[in-house]
Amino acid sequence: MGSRILICCVLLSVFGLSLAEEVKLSIKGVTSIAKTDDNFICATLDWWPEDKCDYNQCPWGKAGILNLVFLVIDFLYFCILLLFNESKIPKFRSAFSPLRIRIGGSLQDQILYKVGTSLKRCPHLKKRDGGLFGFSKGCFHMERWDQMNKLFNDTGAKITFGLNALIGRKKSKDVDLLMVGDWYSKNSHDFMKYTASKGYKIDSYELGNELCGSGVSAKIDAEQYGKDIVELKRLVQDVYPDPSTQPKVLGPAGFYDEQWFNTFLQTSGANVVDGLTHHIYNLGAGVDSTLINKIQDPYFLDQIAQTYKDVSTSIKSFGPWAGAWVGEAGGAYNSGGKDVSHTFANGFWYLDQLGMTSTFDHKVFCRQALIGGNYALLNTTTFIPNPDYYGALLWHRLMGKNVLSTSHNSSPYLRVYSHCSKNSAGISVLIINMSNSTSFDISVENDINLYPEGRTLMEEGEDKIPREEYHLTPKDGNIQSDVLLLNGSPLKLTESSDIPEMNPKLVDASLPIKVAPDSIVFVTINGFNAPACA
Repeated sequence: MGSRILICCVLLSVFGLSLAEEVKLSIKGVTSIAKTDDNFICATLDWWPEDKCDYNQCPWGKAGILNLVFLVIDFLYFCILLLFNESKIPKFRSAFSPLRIRIGGSLQDQILYKVGTSLKRCPHLKKRDGGLFGFSKGCFHMERWDQMNKLFNDTGAKITFGLNALIGRKKSKDVDLLMVGDWYSKNSHDFMKYTASKGYKIDSYELGNELCGSGVSAKIDAEQYGKDIVELKRLVQDVYPDPSTQPKVLGPAGFYDEQWFNTFLQTSGANVVDGLTHHIYNLGAGVDSTLINKIQDPYFLDQIAQTYKDVSTSIKSFGPWAGAWVGEAGGAYNSGGKDVSHTFANGFWYLDQLGMTSTFDHKVFCRQALIGGNYALLNTTTFIPNPDYYGALLWHRLMGKNVLSTSHNSSPYLRVYSHCSKNSAGISVLIINMSNSTSFDISVENDINLYPEGRTLMEEGEDKIPREEYHLTPKDGNIQSDVLLLNGSPLKLTESSDIPEMNPKLVDASLPIKVAPDSIVFVTINGFNAPACA
């Protein structure tokens, strides 16, 4: 008898590991709870030079704007930088089309534009004690801008350009970090006129970088910033008089401070700020030894939700004409975590942030960076896509603008977001399983309480339409791998250096969605009865 009990205990301990927790996922398809922009996914290009170093490492290489040999943009949303050997560069064929790119970053308020007559000299960017972020002012030549725009125009990229907001200001004698005086807009105005005269398409102009609230290396009062953004709006209207082609105005491009942001919106007034941009580095320093734990901790990740809600509240109260944008988000600051930010595990943070921000009615999410640092979507030296690149690509292909209310009563390590499908009827669902031991069998149900009698999950006959599933897992089960598996097969460039086919697994729609531990799953349910998606 004792031996039988022992055998049963052994069998339970072995086979119990494979038992999945059953989960009922409820999705309200009657109305949407929020709406993103058509081009929600965005990536940044930064100004950092080769000698931008943190924690005894210098991970930017020649990825900074001033160091690029030339820029290639040709992949559903993202671009590639050609630095050395063209034969090493993937020939991405319009995967992210059009790509939204934000050009900006810490050093943008040190960049002068070599155009017009407003500059007496245009220095070379270099390290300097006492300079902003330890660097001197730098010069952006129009030859480089021409070179970049040839590729921007060829691919139809949507460009946000961050302007220098510190020209003309001086340090306060009384308040640390405070910069005082009006913005000297002539150099930016000359740059904008040159850009317009060449026919270069700009989606939006943004003023300054991380100068709001308490600032980072410098700061500006909210009232002054509000007046300056009004001046930027005037310049945009002067250079681009046709409202149909007029770029949007964005700001303040920094960390959210409720009182500062509210005052900024009140001072700038109605219909000046089109996008209220804020930055997110909620994982802390890239050198943090607990970074890998934070990325897998749903309670830690939830802490930033209040910021997203507060930004939305500020807009509703003081700027309902503006949309909320995450203008820069790298997860971990100071170039990201060397052994974490470019790996599969970072998708737990990144894709969860995409889902979370969309539920709080954010229109755009700009990932720091397209290339450069440890948190880039593309490897800085090989140009091979990191795992988050493919995650962003699937989001872009599958998740539409309309966000749906989604809930379940299972583990907090199971994160689920749903949208109307982008290019088909029905819905697309993002499922993130941060647990390393629990698998889930998920059944999707419509919120029947909101439907008249007789409404069902599927329209008649549509339950026979196969469900499309994309299961993302790390190579060898190692979440710190930078090799991503799609439905069990590694995603790697083809022999011709193209992005591989990313085909779904077709599954009987009547079966539950099986979600393995440490995995991310995109699902498209074509027959889901969602009036909000009609």
